[in-house]
Amino acid sequence: MRGRTLATLALVLALLCGCAAETIELPSGAGTAGAIAYVPLDDRPDNVGRVKYLAESLGYELKMPEADAYRTRLRGQPRNDSGTPYGDRAALLTWVLEQERSGCDRYVLSLDQLLSGGLVNSRSMARSEPIALPDGRVLTEAEAAETLLTALLADGNNRVWLLDSVMRLAPTVGYDHWDLAGYNALRAYGAEARPTLAGAELTAENVEAAYRFGAERNEALAPQAFSLTEREVEEYLAARSRKLELSAKVLSRLCDDEEGTERFRVLIGIDDSSVEESIQKNEIAYLSTMLREGDAILSGVDDLAFKAVARLYLDETGWGGAHVGVTYVGGMEDRPACEYDSKPLREIVEEHFAFFDLTRDELTPEFSVLVLTQPADAGRRAEYIGALTDALNAARRAHVPTVLIDASNGKFDASLYETLTKKTELGYLLAYAGFLDMAIVTGTAISHGAARYAFLQNGGATAETEAAFAKTLADSVIKDFCYKHAVRDQVIARVREQQGNPDNFWEPRLDTEALRGFLTERMDAAIGDVVKNLEKSGMIASLTPYEERTWGALTAGGFTFPWDRAFEIDMELGTGAWKKR
Repeated sequence: MRGRTLATLALVLALLCGCAAETIELPSGAGTAGAIAYVPLDDRPDNVGRVKYLAESLGYELKMPEADAYRTRLRGQPRNDSGTPYGDRAALLTWVLEQERSGCDRYVLSLDQLLSGGLVNSRSMARSEPIALPDGRVLTEAEAAETLLTALLADGNNRVWLLDSVMRLAPTVGYDHWDLAGYNALRAYGAEARPTLAGAELTAENVEAAYRFGAERNEALAPQAFSLTEREVEEYLAARSRKLELSAKVLSRLCDDEEGTERFRVLIGIDDSSVEESIQKNEIAYLSTMLREGDAILSGVDDLAFKAVARLYLDETGWGGAHVGVTYVGGMEDRPACEYDSKPLREIVEEHFAFFDLTRDELTPEFSVLVLTQPADAGRRAEYIGALTDALNAARRAHVPTVLIDASNGKFDASLYETLTKKTELGYLLAYAGFLDMAIVTGTAISHGAARYAFLQNGGATAETEAAFAKTLADSVIKDFCYKHAVRDQVIARVREQQGNPDNFWEPRLDTEALRGFLTERMDAAIGDVVKNLEKSGMIASLTPYEERTWGALTAGGFTFPWDRAFEIDMELGTGAWKKR
């Protein structure tokens, strides 16, 4: 793409537009890049369906254990077959070892799931709980980690991404015994500044000792000052200590194994955070001292698998990086995108660029990243929307592949999404993200964008890869434009009308089938214009020579609440025949 003149692009476009549209028969080639054994963080759509789409869009087959083995259940909901509300650690470890015996050599594995039964449970597990394997062995979590690493390190062909997290400032509302008041109290306690440790002070023991003290080190933080009991604080700090020590054991084990250095990578996500010198800051500093070349600690947790799958593909295909232009619209890029971010938005974008070997280049970019921030001046919202729309359309006319990140955190009204739907081609994008928390959207969009751009460079499109790419983009756009910014408030209102809890339809128990019917009715009414936009959009099919195809028919249905709460939904997507543009 670099250096291609606009004149050449215009000529190519003219030739393409002069051809009558005809159906394209793409070759079939499911799983041509091989298989990835994947243990997800939990069973939410961003950790399951969308990871599957991404992997398949790159030619991989994603192999996963039975869903019940990694499912999280909120308080009051039916338990898993294991009798717990969290993942079955014994079944998952056994499954991974079975994949290794069967000859698998690519892995993306969540340590939170394997050692704690999922992200949510890792925040509440205050003590070590033994793992009883089917063969009769009973392992501690540290022994389970050693068993896993020993088996995978023994095979020199393995390429492994281990996913971990820095525990967020408070546990999950509606899980275990925590309610919203408890969450808020613990978050305030966790956000309080702690003593700053550095150099030789950075040991697990010192980090854990500092949990209890304010920044000046001279007085312990009183639980009562945060409306907490001593028992609640003890439980919270014990969960942090357990998790920190397990993360450190894994990192130390890999540091001790020189042969495994290039074959194993660790990617740690910073869960909901704060810009303050919170309880997380020493944990992050301590874990950073054990990172090897290629390991990383980045903002965001629910996007960890996206980043790992994308980076795995880039490494396997000889990725040499790319030059990227970046445009911020809204004027707030030098501040955190929301109160749960640990860094300003620009810094989070830049650290993800570094992770994917992307170099800022405003003059000759290979692809463009457009970032909508919160509005610096609320009175200029319409101006910002116009600027974003113009930038998207200018990139479209110049055939510059584009990633769009909506990091505005809900500070624009529905006119933003209506304008983008009516005045841009959403299906032209390499990637889009805007649905979840702000730290997550950055990694989601950039990982998908870099992976798609590299795939277009490498060629090898099949019917399966293109259908999976279309589903990845459509899933993100429809859930953000139609659910988050239109239907979700209607669902929340309906739940509250029934005296229910939007965060858990089982406390008190509601008619979940009726709620799904309501969701389907409202989503069917909301998605029409967005689906039409995607169907009429041009999709980049090749970079050299530059070619496009149209999306063809797109269907969306089967809407569900995967965790029986209003926060997120899932859906089934279908694609039609591709046509030349």
